[in-house]
Amino acid sequence: MNFTREDVKQAISDGLLSFPVTDFDAEGRFDAESYSRRLEWFISHEISAVFVAGGTGEFFNLSQDEFREIVRLAVKVVDGKLPVIASAGLSVATGSAFARIAEEEGADGILLMPPYLTECPQDGLVEYARQICDSISISVIYYNRGNGVMKPASVQRLADACPNLIGLKDGKGDMQALNRIIKTVGDRLAYVGGVPTAEIMAEAYLAVGVNTYSSAVFNFVPDMAVTFYKALRAGDSDTVRRISREFFLPFVDLRDNKAGYAVSLIKAGTEIVGRPSGSVRAPLEMPSAEERARLAELVETAHSL
Repeated sequence: MNFTREDVKQAISDGLLSFPVTDFDAEGRFDAESYSRRLEWFISHEISAVFVAGGTGEFFNLSQDEFREIVRLAVKVVDGKLPVIASAGLSVATGSAFARIAEEEGADGILLMPPYLTECPQDGLVEYARQICDSISISVIYYNRGNGVMKPASVQRLADACPNLIGLKDGKGDMQALNRIIKTVGDRLAYVGGVPTAEIMAEAYLAVGVNTYSSAVFNFVPDMAVTFYKALRAGDSDTVRRISREFFLPFVDLRDNKAGYAVSLIKAGTEIVGRPSGSVRAPLEMPSAEERARLAELVETAHSL
C-alpha cells in the first residue's frame, strides 16, 4: 500500500478512472507479460487510479491464485505512481479472502462487488459489506449495483460503521436515488459513476456532483476517452455532444446486441488497436465478425475525434 485512505478518496473523486481488461493467452490462461505491457501503457496516460480485476477485468471469472498474481503484478508495474484498486465480493467468506489477498499484495483498496444472491435485504447488505470491510485495513469502495443496491440509510449505516469505507460507485444509473445518497451521506464518501459505458451518463453524473467515472473504452481508445473527460469537466458541451453522437451512442447500440458485451466488446477493441488481450471466459462470448467490423469503424471514428 502506497496511499492513505484520504489519498485514495481524493484520487477517485476527480480525474478519469481506468479499468483494464485481464489478458488471457490462446489457451485461456492469464498472460502476465501482455498484462504488464497493458498496465505500462495505461499509466502513460492521464488517469488518477487503476482498478484491476474489476468488472471489465472479469473478476467474476478469476481464481484466487490468478487474482493474487494480477494484483501483485499491478502493484509492481504501477510502482506507487497511482492508487491500485482491486476487487472483492461474491460472499462474506470469499469476499474477505479476495480482500485480504489484495491487501497482502500491496493494493491500496478494493472495489466491493455485490453478493451472489438473487435478492438481498438491506440489513443483510450492510452486514455483508461491514464484515468484508472489517477484514482489512485498506480502503473500500462499495459498488452499488445489481442485487447489492443499498438505500441511503443503509449507505449511511455502513459509512458510520466502517472507517475504511471511502467511496461509493454507482452502477444503477438512477440519478434520483444517487442524489438522495449523496445528500444523505455527504462528503463522508467519494462518488464514482459506474454504469456500463459511463460516458453516456457523464453529464447527468456531473449534475449531481459526481466528477468522475469508470471508462472501459479507455482500454482501446484512451486518447478519445481523455478528450471526452476533459471536455466534460471544462463545460465544452459541443465536444461532449459530438463525441457522444459519433462514438458513444452507436457503441451503446452495439453493446446492447448481447448480454455481456460491455466486457466482450472492450476485449475485441484491444485486438483492433493492436493490443490484443485474448478472449473472454464463459459465460461471456466474443462478438461476431460483423460486430467486430462495426467496432473497427467506431475505432476509426474515435481516432478522428
